[in-house]
Amino acid sequence: MRVPLLFTVIIALLLGSCSEFSKAVKSTDVQYKYRTAVKYMEKPDYDRAMPLLEELLSLTRGDTLYEQVSYYYAKGHFGQKDYIMASYYLGNFAKTFRNSVHAEECSFLAAFCHYKESPEFELDQTDTQMAIDKLELFMVRYPDTELKDSCNTLIDGLRVKLEKKDFYGARQYLRTRYYRSASEAMQGFLRKWPNSSYREEALFSVLQADHDLAVNSVEDRKTERIEAGIRSFNTFADAFPQSARLPQARALLRDLTSQQKRSQRTPNP
Repeated sequence: MRVPLLFTVIIALLLGSCSEFSKAVKSTDVQYKYRTAVKYMEKPDYDRAMPLLEELLSLTRGDTLYEQVSYYYAKGHFGQKDYIMASYYLGNFAKTFRNSVHAEECSFLAAFCHYKESPEFELDQTDTQMAIDKLELFMVRYPDTELKDSCNTLIDGLRVKLEKKDFYGARQYLRTRYYRSASEAMQGFLRKWPNSSYREEALFSVLQADHDLAVNSVEDRKTERIEAGIRSFNTFADAFPQSARLPQARALLRDLTSQQKRSQRTPNP
């Protein structure tokens, strides 16, 4: 039975590639090892390139080739999507070789690695904040960079994630009926994110929390808390006079004013 020609060619190429890699690993010719590593990087074939580059790091230290080897090694981690290691080596390259033609690219990619590591909003946002800080620092270091628009777009997306985490974190107090904490947390959210897309919902949540706190309050605190609830209604209604939530808000206001009237009729002991 004859082996199909295409299959034979593929096997030959694979064997040739393996043979070339083995030859490069065993070679004492630094230039040959480097050329082979670069060839694998350009394919890309990081699994073969990275062992060669790692060996070259020690072989070329102090040599003019060391800069290029360090660059490819850092980019290899990025290509393998090992963003933690890539961020370290890319950042280290940008610091070590400040005048390199690759310094700007590596500085940006080091920040971009933190962007790639940024998790869903429910999780810890350390990498999200780190990415923002690194991208902002990149633009300070390279004020004329052509990547400024890209950086600002990335930062905007990261800030939306932080904003969303803060909003849902504050709303959790309302869901668990910690009304005072809910009101304070939502007001803190509005101070931090004054132009938030969640502003309407946040202002309504403050009203909801202040209403629930007032109606469930002890008598000696009820009056001031009702007044706070009424102020929260006015703030919401002034900010969003056409809101679909306005009927709900007015129902909460009616309840507050009703509670206020009853409280005023109740004689002090």
